[in-house]
Amino acid sequence: MDLTALLIQAISGAIGGNAAGAAVKESSLGTLGNTIAGALGGGIGGQVLGSLLGLGTATAASGLDIGTIISGFATGGVSGGLTALVLGLIKSKMMG
Repeated sequence: MDLTALLIQAISGAIGGNAAGAAVKESSLGTLGNTIAGALGGGIGGQVLGSLLGLGTATAASGLDIGTIISGFATGGVSGGLTALVLGLIKSKMMG
């Protein structure tokens, strides 16, 4: 696991989590909740997606290049957004 890629995925996950919270306001976790859920989902989910899509081997072989950064933002952002969205939906269903 590359620490730089993990940080990129966590940051983009936090951004994705806040974007998902802004898009679906009724199931938002709030700014802090969306940020935390997105960062965790982006870091963990980005690593899983990267491995499943074969992006992890390219990262290890090529080092840190623009493709690695873009794939880290894509996988982390999507994973973080989905994590925040799912947790927000679960919260809204349990509260109401």
